[in-house]
Amino acid sequence: MTQKHVRPITVTGAVITVSTTRTRETDSSGKTIIEILNNAGIEVGHYAIVPDRIDAIRYELFMAMKDANCIICNGGTGLTYDDCTVEAIEPLLEKKIDGFGELFRMKSIAEIGTSALLSRALAGIINGKAIFCIPGSTPAVTLATRELIVPEIAHILSHANK
Repeated sequence: MTQKHVRPITVTGAVITVSTTRTRETDSSGKTIIEILNNAGIEVGHYAIVPDRIDAIRYELFMAMKDANCIICNGGTGLTYDDCTVEAIEPLLEKKIDGFGELFRMKSIAEIGTSALLSRALAGIINGKAIFCIPGSTPAVTLATRELIVPEIAHILSHANK
């Protein structure tokens, strides 16, 4: 990455866990994302757990966008009947970051093998804000946040806000 493409920008985070079973006490993936962001100097001002429902996911996304420019949704990206995070978010994206899902799946192969093809990891831009949809397992959120999102978020937001 060339520095001329990255402008000084304050990154503010939001974490939305999509699950019908997790609580604040049991949401290890959401806590992991917050910890990685905080360790990178990114303050997380919004955190919520929502059920696997398109209306609930979209509502929480819009609430998060009031406070954050880096929103990470974890969970609900698989192939089960109730997984609907991608269906909730993808139609709202003004620009997709196709390379995010591609790189996530490529890096996941080393950890979980060809099961990585089941991941529908997704990223894009809405109103100059970066939105990431990642699987909800703790290893998946660690990989996505530490190896892809944190290293590139300033670069992404610099381009999204030109």
